[in-house]
Amino acid sequence: MNRENKRKLYEKGWYKTHPCTDAFTCRVCGRLVTPAGAGGDHRNHCPNCLSSVHLDVEPGDRAADCGGVMDPIAVWVRKGGEWAIVHRCRRCGSLSSNRVAADDNPMKLMSIAMKPLCAPPFPLERIEEMTALMGGSGSMG
Repeated sequence: MNRENKRKLYEKGWYKTHPCTDAFTCRVCGRLVTPAGAGGDHRNHCPNCLSSVHLDVEPGDRAADCGGVMDPIAVWVRKGGEWAIVHRCRRCGSLSSNRVAADDNPMKLMSIAMKPLCAPPFPLERIEEMTALMGGSGSMG
């Protein structure tokens, strides 16, 4: 069933109150994604590559006409300590946040979380120099 048929079949906001039981094929890695094992009622991204599809304007409304691939670009920790993935649409640049599912790839999550530390906006060799300029001793030991 394609996106247009789903939009006609279900009333507005249907996905907000009903569990999603549809399986789908990931547009990025090609794996079959089933809702079983997600740890919740709403599977909205691939547990292998963490990519999603731009379907919603507001969570569950299926009102987005874009349909672009949503790439995982960051993770953040919500108020209660729950992790969430930040996605950015390749087509329109829209940002969204999705909670981490129970069966998500832990290595992919950690690689996204570590990316800013592995590629800082300055050369690592300049840390001592920058610390000294900020009034610190600048020594690493």
